[in-house]
Amino acid sequence: MLEIVARSRPQAGAGQTCLRYRRLGLALAVGLLMLGAGSPARAADIDGVWASDKKVCDKIFTRKGKQISLARGSDPYGRGFIIEGNAIRGKIANCKIKSRKQTGNTVYLIASCATDVMLSDVELGLKMIDDNTIARVFAGLPDQETPYYRCSF
Repeated sequence: MLEIVARSRPQAGAGQTCLRYRRLGLALAVGLLMLGAGSPARAADIDGVWASDKKVCDKIFTRKGKQISLARGSDPYGRGFIIEGNAIRGKIANCKIKSRKQTGNTVYLIASCATDVMLSDVELGLKMIDDNTIARVFAGLPDQETPYYRCSF
């Protein structure tokens, strides 16, 4: 009888060891997922109010209540645009984003844009430099970039 009890204990210990390995595996998997969440492959946050010069945001944009728009007479101070969800508002055009694709730190957009005169599809490339800086990149012109800075209101 004593011999049977001795054999039973290793089997119970093996089950506990197996359970420990499962818990360790789960903890490692969760840890790896958390490390991956902070990787540069995260979706770029391009929503915001963007200006070619962050020092003159208050001259390029105006605020009425919660609504921000481009200011009249802002041309001498610089360029700017506003991205809200699937809408892009600029000085001469309003656009609706039809598709987006992110490759690395660059977001490629296809937008349908309307001006007072015409409607056209536009391809845009926005490279995320940091959380508050993007650069407009142009297809076929890798050295040509136009920086824009996030304005805070």
